[in-house]
Amino acid sequence: MRHAALGDLFKVLADPTRRAVFERLTREGEATVAELTATAGVSQPAVSQHLAVLRSAGLVAERKAGRNTHYRAEPRSLTPLVDWIAHQDAFWRSRLGRLDDLLKELE
Repeated sequence: MRHAALGDLFKVLADPTRRAVFERLTREGEATVAELTATAGVSQPAVSQHLAVLRSAGLVAERKAGRNTHYRAEPRSLTPLVDWIAHQDAFWRSRLGRLDDLLKELE
């Protein structure tokens, strides 16, 4: 399993159906393609394609059990995205704090 770069994560999660599949796996745990298809609102081949993209980005892992494949979310793969958001949050809080100080000086 490889971990996706930040840009790849944005691309993978930009698709609403793919994001919904990932969110469902995160929220409810393991599921088969059939279980995901029942609630995804798209065909089984489409769900399989979305899972392949999620798997290649490291966001989903699979486990074979007999004839079924169970998929689970790998939220740790979101670490680059979480780190980027934390960096942006710190940057903008600092900038807005300086702007607030400047506006107070101008008053």
